[in-house]
Amino acid sequence: MGDFEIKALMSATWEALAALAEKHNGVWGGCWCTYFHPDFPEKRQSADGNRDLKRRLVEEGRAHAALVFDDDVAVGWCEFGTPEELPNIYHRAQYDKERDLVPDYRLTCFFIDRDHRRRGVSGAALRGALDLIAQAGGGVVEGYPRDTQGRKLSGSHLYNGTRSQFENAGFEFVRSKGQFNTVMRTTVEPG
Repeated sequence: MGDFEIKALMSATWEALAALAEKHNGVWGGCWCTYFHPDFPEKRQSADGNRDLKRRLVEEGRAHAALVFDDDVAVGWCEFGTPEELPNIYHRAQYDKERDLVPDYRLTCFFIDRDHRRRGVSGAALRGALDLIAQAGGGVVEGYPRDTQGRKLSGSHLYNGTRSQFENAGFEFVRSKGQFNTVMRTTVEPG
């Protein structure tokens, strides 16, 4: 594992995120990590529309992520935001029916450069997101990772992280959501 630097996604770091996303065909076939954001006219119309939407949301301060840098190159991220900024989560009907509280923040998406996987980037991204949330005042944070139950899965199934990864970061299991996903929660103190 290398030494990684965490930077917040903002206008000044947009080009680093864009280079990483473009290297990977816009991430998940052109999503640009917009799936969890509210529906906007340009969303899901094209990869270019998703890219433009993501950039606009970043510039407006409505899209957040902890970007992981190896030297001056972004090699991964963990997207986070408020439930209003990121309302679209999988198994939403079940989640809403069983919800006991509304978190202050959600962690919704991880993406790691294919050349940097299995080097601790996702763990650095998760810790970085929690640090950025602490700097923003902290609060209750939820994640919805996959419970792999000891199985090895393709990275395409781990866009929400893994239950063990979240447990290692101090999150507690709240309940299952869908067939293999979970609701995990922690409270981040202001930092």
